[in-house]
Amino acid sequence: MMTSFFDQFASPSFLGIPLIAIAIALPWILFPTPPSRWLNNRLITLQTWFINRFTNQLLLPLNVGGHKWALLFASLMVFLITINMLGLLPYTFTPTTQLSLNMGFAVPLWLATVIIGMRNQPTVALGHLLPEGTPIPLIPVLIIIETISLFIRPLALGVRLTANLTAGHLLIQLIATAVFVLLPMMPTVAILTGAVLFLLTLLEVAVAMIQAYVFVLLLSLYLQENV
Repeated sequence: MMTSFFDQFASPSFLGIPLIAIAIALPWILFPTPPSRWLNNRLITLQTWFINRFTNQLLLPLNVGGHKWALLFASLMVFLITINMLGLLPYTFTPTTQLSLNMGFAVPLWLATVIIGMRNQPTVALGHLLPEGTPIPLIPVLIIIETISLFIRPLALGVRLTANLTAGHLLIQLIATAVFVLLPMMPTVAILTGAVLFLLTLLEVAVAMIQAYVFVLLLSLYLQENV
């Protein structure tokens, strides 16, 4: 029984062909494209308003040099939200529960921010490794600690997204299993457990959106230190 709970996180395949590529490409297929008309429909208008508000809020603390990342951050945000929301549907697979996929997003983007900092302002970028006013005996120790914390950043990005989505999916499956088991024996308890399951599902919808926002927000903060 315990191993079956984790089967939902295994990458599905059909005739030996992995279907994770379809799961990754599906959000872009479902995403509406702007029409050629002057007046858009309500869905396109809502989509445009959301992207504009998110981009303005995210890039507010950045200078003009960081605004080049607006398209990348907005696309990544919409992509992660769509994948996370689709993963809450029954009989679906959530690619963002795979640590390898999340690290594939986190490591290159984090590395790009570090390279930009080293290229544009190497003195300031290296200055983050040593806080101002540090006593001389503590300088080697603090440089090692700050270097380790710098390289842990992409790992924290990937693990945070993976752990939150995995824990939510496991809780939903555990409580749903409890509802089916308790329904013939204790219907009242099963109904109360079903109400908890409904509230947990609403919470997971919020978590799916918040975690995508946090992922992109932390990347923007890393970029802010290097531009």
